[in-house]
Amino acid sequence: MTAALQPATLPTAKDVRDMLEGLFGKEVVVSPGDPVSLNDKPAVAVYVDPTMATTALCLVDLRLGAWLAGALALLPKGGLEDAIDEGELYPMHLEALYEVVNIAASMFNGEGVNHSKLYKLHAPGESIPGDIAGLAAAFNRIDLKVDVAGYGSGNLSIVMAH
Repeated sequence: MTAALQPATLPTAKDVRDMLEGLFGKEVVVSPGDPVSLNDKPAVAVYVDPTMATTALCLVDLRLGAWLAGALALLPKGGLEDAIDEGELYPMHLEALYEVVNIAASMFNGEGVNHSKLYKLHAPGESIPGDIAGLAAAFNRIDLKVDVAGYGSGNLSIVMAH
């Protein structure tokens, strides 16, 4: 008989910083930030467990989405600033951001924890299903300001479903 797996716990600011610095190989400063609201038209990463139940959300404002994509894909800052000014991430940016939030699933996994994986990344401004929108306002969350060296800063909110 195996022990029941526990739900994932909310990552800390240090967990987020360590994951991003390890991924980018550059300094990332993470501090308390403003909550990311769906009204801000963020990118929304949805994580699920093996039963397809939602376990967590990661809301990334447009600015941070661009900076994370740029840091991973080594994109020039000017093109990212253009995308921010136009209020959308281009397909290349979304592909890189998808990889960042996919790797971020590692923060929800560990020994004795029910495994979570990235299910979907909703692009900024994309329609969000009602159950996901409701969860985005939950209180089991951490709201962070993330500053990526050489790019800039933006806000990130991680919301746990339990």
